[in-house]
Amino acid sequence: MARLIARMPLPAALDTLRVNNRRAAKFLEKVVKSAWANAIESGGRLNEEEFFVKSASVDSGPTIKRWRPGDRGRMRPIRKRSCHITVVLSDQGD
Repeated sequence: MARLIARMPLPAALDTLRVNNRRAAKFLEKVVKSAWANAIESGGRLNEEEFFVKSASVDSGPTIKRWRPGDRGRMRPIRKRSCHITVVLSDQGD
């Protein structure tokens, strides 16, 4: 999903994420909206059409490791994985 919205205008990226049925689309939409709010707060521009998604990436984050009882008295690992989502917006054409 991140590769899909990279280098897209902001309104098109938000529409794509809004209508997409994947689970990741909901989280990416929240991050893109947050990045847009941060850009407005720091830059002062309110026009959504001026911005585009310069880059979007999802990297692996920390893994929480837990143990669960297994067969024959052994222990089985449980890995609760997480990720870091990075979205960079720009208002200049590259």
